Amino acid sequence: MKSHYDLIAIGGGSAGLGVAIAMKRLGFTVLMIDRYDRRIGGDCLNDGCVPSKALIHVSRMVQQARRAQSFGWTMEGKTDLAAVMQYVDERREIIRVHENAAYLREVEKLDVELGIARFVGRRELEIRTGDGPGRTTSAKNIVLCTGSRPKLLNVPGVEQVKTYTNETIFSLEKLPDRLLVVGAGPIGIEIGQAFQRFGSQVTIVGTEDRILHKELSEVSDLLQKRLTAEGMEFRLNRNVKAFHGTNTVELERKNGLTERLEFDAVLVAIGRTFSFDDLNLSVAGIELDNKGRLKLNDYLQTTNEHVFAAGDAAAGLPAGQRLFSHAAELHVSTLVTNFITPGQVLDKKVNYDHFSWVTFTDPEVATFGLLEAELKTRNIRYERLDYDFAHDDRAVIEDYEYARMILFTEPAGINPFGTKILGGTVIAPNAGELVQELILAVQQKLTAGDFFNKIYPYPTASRVNKSIWVDHISDNLPGIVRKAVKWLYV
Repeated sequence: MKSHYDLIAIGGGSAGLGVAIAMKRLGFTVLMIDRYDRRIGGDCLNDGCVPSKALIHVSRMVQQARRAQSFGWTMEGKTDLAAVMQYVDERREIIRVHENAAYLREVEKLDVELGIARFVGRRELEIRTGDGPGRTTSAKNIVLCTGSRPKLLNVPGVEQVKTYTNETIFSLEKLPDRLLVVGAGPIGIEIGQAFQRFGSQVTIVGTEDRILHKELSEVSDLLQKRLTAEGMEFRLNRNVKAFHGTNTVELERKNGLTERLEFDAVLVAIGRTFSFDDLNLSVAGIELDNKGRLKLNDYLQTTNEHVFAAGDAAAGLPAGQRLFSHAAELHVSTLVTNFITPGQVLDKKVNYDHFSWVTFTDPEVATFGLLEAELKTRNIRYERLDYDFAHDDRAVIEDYEYARMILFTEPAGINPFGTKILGGTVIAPNAGELVQELILAVQQKLTAGDFFNKIYPYPTASRVNKSIWVDHISDNLPGIVRKAVKWLYV
């Protein structure tokens, strides 16, 4: 280990790996620190994106097999959860081949230290691997990529109950008959649907009046109807008041009325929390806000000008928190650009205007760009386009006519072909793939005319990205233009 580096990344998750590898490939001396080899890859590899999407993949196979019974096939038996979790673990291990200390040292030529890091100065760190004295090193800049942890329930009787989070649910080997999911956000809904399809009776408990409360209400309502049709149950506008024994929960409504439910296992998905206790931040002059998050400016810089944050650790950004792996990618891109840009005048601020996310339920919910609430806050004029997939041939063929696309666009004006997209949401099978073209359109300022003039192979699912504009242009073509076209007709 060198005594001084150009950059040190503390944490080997999406953010730490991204910034460390990028800076190393640019020719800088870089050290990445993580506690354990098997924590490299962070929440995404170990407890989040990878295992949850592998779980969802298997659950969709089970559901498709179940639907095949309508066409004469028979299906018997029940889900072997141990086999499912073995598949999940196998997928993780395939990715772990290039996300481990030995690989990073050998292939990326990256310095990697396994241990606990703590500040002993403004740019100096001590790294401990045991009870003895640690080794010290320093860097021109340090990036905190320490991630987040699942928030735990703190209610009477919880100590009697075996609760799971996204960090422990993938260790289950026996399918619970009744799964109680506390939290109606993306994690709870995604994993809940998977277990429902495996054969558990899943009940979702949420404090809001709808699931996925950050999405448009009509999108949340549509998804809930689809999930209810699969057998999932919902107890919304309720708090967990207490647990009674090992299998009973007491729920409280906002009007004070209570009810009890029986369960066999509990998944807690009520949000994320942050801990910086081991880092000894005060020695480095790094401050936290009143929510225990790092105080950051728009450039991901802490109150120490040489220390930055990325990934979930950057939840205290003025622009707001985005606890996604691809948010870490955005943070890394911003940091690396600023590190190699001469002078602060040219530095980039973190900007979420083009940010997108996907909830990987079935159907998926994909959201991107500026949504209605933000457009109103900024006093940006817009129009809303609402497309019903019942008019799309591919949706009819594959039985998802219920799907919807909602776009927010510039007002059509005299030339509807010049209209640009500002943001939107799609709820449909594979919505995360369908919106990629729309995300690019927002970033590159493509117009309705660009979609109108594109010829899509028939009957691809992405033809909806043109169909919505065909309807929009037809409805907004000014009368004078229609008259001129008719006059020019030969």
